Amino acid sequence: MVHRSRLKLIATLLLAVVAAVTAQAQNYTRPKVRAITGFVRLDREAYAQQIAEALSVLRAAKGEFAKQGYEVETLRIVTQPLGELVSGLSDAQALGFLKTFDDLSAKENFLPSVGPAMLRDSDDPRVMHLLARALSSLPNIEGNAILAGEDGIHWKVIRESAALVRYVTDNSPHSQGNFNFTGTAMLKPYGPFYPGTYHTGSGKQFSIGLEGANVVQEVFARTHGDFDASVAELTRQLTVHAKVAESVGQRIAASKDWAFMGVDPTPAPLGDVSIGAAIETYSGSRFGSSGTMTAALIITTAVKAIPVTQIGYSGLMVPVMEDKLLARRWAQGAFNTDSVLAYSAVCGTGLDTIPFPGDISVDQLARIFGDMASLAWKWNKPLSARLQPVKGKKAGDQTEFTDPYLFNTTVHAVP
Repeated sequence: MVHRSRLKLIATLLLAVVAAVTAQAQNYTRPKVRAITGFVRLDREAYAQQIAEALSVLRAAKGEFAKQGYEVETLRIVTQPLGELVSGLSDAQALGFLKTFDDLSAKENFLPSVGPAMLRDSDDPRVMHLLARALSSLPNIEGNAILAGEDGIHWKVIRESAALVRYVTDNSPHSQGNFNFTGTAMLKPYGPFYPGTYHTGSGKQFSIGLEGANVVQEVFARTHGDFDASVAELTRQLTVHAKVAESVGQRIAASKDWAFMGVDPTPAPLGDVSIGAAIETYSGSRFGSSGTMTAALIITTAVKAIPVTQIGYSGLMVPVMEDKLLARRWAQGAFNTDSVLAYSAVCGTGLDTIPFPGDISVDQLARIFGDMASLAWKWNKPLSARLQPVKGKKAGDQTEFTDPYLFNTTVHAVP
């Protein structure tokens, strides 16, 4: 009885906090919740029951957000690293299990991830080959590889990641399978955003990620290029929504006996909710022009100052083909791969959804992955690279992706 009363008191206090902070944002548009991501350690003999339990937690969190007026876009479930998940199975058996998992995700409406195929250079590269086949044949499965960590840069993993991208380019429909793979560097576990997230623990944890590029644009429209005012107001407004997310996470954790790992308050863009448009609102000029770096610094400074338990990237995303305006500016040649790496030195999450010609070599891909990993390791900051060569396309051609989250643009030559 005491335990139940205590939980009720905590819930009441959290609701009061949510009401107070939400009142501060009445003149701004609410962001969407991009992801509520659960982490499980699947037992292949009992996976259906485990997935059902995870979905009950994620759906309960979604319901809590709905009560607060927030739309949730996706529910996501991440397993233990792929090599552990399929340990003891032949390739054919492993692919069969992954197809079952993929089919279940479509039926139950969640996004599935099998985490890293390689976490370090000493891992078996055959698991990467298995992931390459899965990404080429299954529509929903996502995965990654860890290119750098506290132990240094993983050059063998970088090479295997390049080979995977080359294989998936040639063997997936429209070369689209690479959308579900990224190489990460210096990224901690339990972040909510795909494809880079992972965990190596016992499971029964979850985290939350927001889609707040619209908040950034509205703040910049009001602060009129004033650096200090922009940082202060953006911190204040992003805090409102991060606090709501944290309170939802804490309530669900208390009621479901799962661990809430934190919020990634990175203001993720998607489609017309454009971080590129937000940055142009601040600078008054085209994305890639002078002032872009300053706006990027403002965003990351504000994000880092948000007083919640942060997880994942907690910075700035510049996904070229997930943001309509960025896709258009890329086609216009306003910025390039080197530009995005330069912005990542100040903030950012690396190279994301960048199209390349279909004849890009493994060596070229490895050098690009290596540059990203070197930058991340040097500055001890989480970055990733999601590279998307397109079979049959050359510099100057238009991409022809059919994914609703990808916006087609022009392919440029490999730098």
